[in-house]
Amino acid sequence: MKVSLTGAAETTLATLCARAVDARSPHPMLGDHTAAGILDRLDYDFAKLQIQPATAVGVALRTRFFDRWTRRFLDAHPEATVLHLGCGLDGRAQRLAPGPGVRWFDIDQPEVIALRDELYPARPGCRTLGASVVEESWLTEIPTDRPVLVLGEGLAMYLGAEDGPRMLRTIVARFPLGGEIAFDSYSRATVRLSGPLPVMRQTGAQMRWGIDDPREVPQDVPGLRLVESVRAYDTADPDDHRRLPLGLRLRLLLDTKVLAKLPVSRGVGHLSRFAFP
Repeated sequence: MKVSLTGAAETTLATLCARAVDARSPHPMLGDHTAAGILDRLDYDFAKLQIQPATAVGVALRTRFFDRWTRRFLDAHPEATVLHLGCGLDGRAQRLAPGPGVRWFDIDQPEVIALRDELYPARPGCRTLGASVVEESWLTEIPTDRPVLVLGEGLAMYLGAEDGPRMLRTIVARFPLGGEIAFDSYSRATVRLSGPLPVMRQTGAQMRWGIDDPREVPQDVPGLRLVESVRAYDTADPDDHRRLPLGLRLRLLLDTKVLAKLPVSRGVGHLSRFAFP
């Protein structure tokens, strides 16, 4: 299947590739074998993205963390609405198999959704929407009679510094029963220095919204409160280190035990969970 995505839309192929590399390794952190199967169906030069084993581990750990937050919310709210913003080619609904009381919406740019609809079979309770997440028109498609979980994995950094907070304010105002919003972010310095990264160079994507401290977000989004924030270096479990081969184990230990403590790098990124009202 020929793929012709560009810019930020094309970066979804990098995360798909990372999940596939993880699934095919003898030490998977996430084990998303559906991603590996989809990769084989696409006519695309994945080698140019230069996804290394360490990158695959990092993406898998991040995705697993978001899966856990999602399960926790759905366990507490078996009748809920999930908005998976910037879903790309991630099969979170397939991995988690939400119950019959969950309405799940996968939302991304129209060209991404068109590709996604060719790759994933329809699932009861799940619907795809092709739209820019910073537009407001797609929200009219979403019922507001249940608590909502909004997921934005690998999304916020590609939004404009004004567009991101405005989107969050619109969501908070839209859902009277409240809920949670979870997304990951990079620091302003990381965003500024992201241009030379292979994925950025090969796709032409640009990171634009940097957040140094997740506590900044509620200042721009009244009604939103920070519940939990985890540094990007802290997504691994203690047992994860023992499962990796020596080279990756040393790399993960370097990240979590050394880089995570250096002032210049410890705030490079966060996974944050917010609640409202």
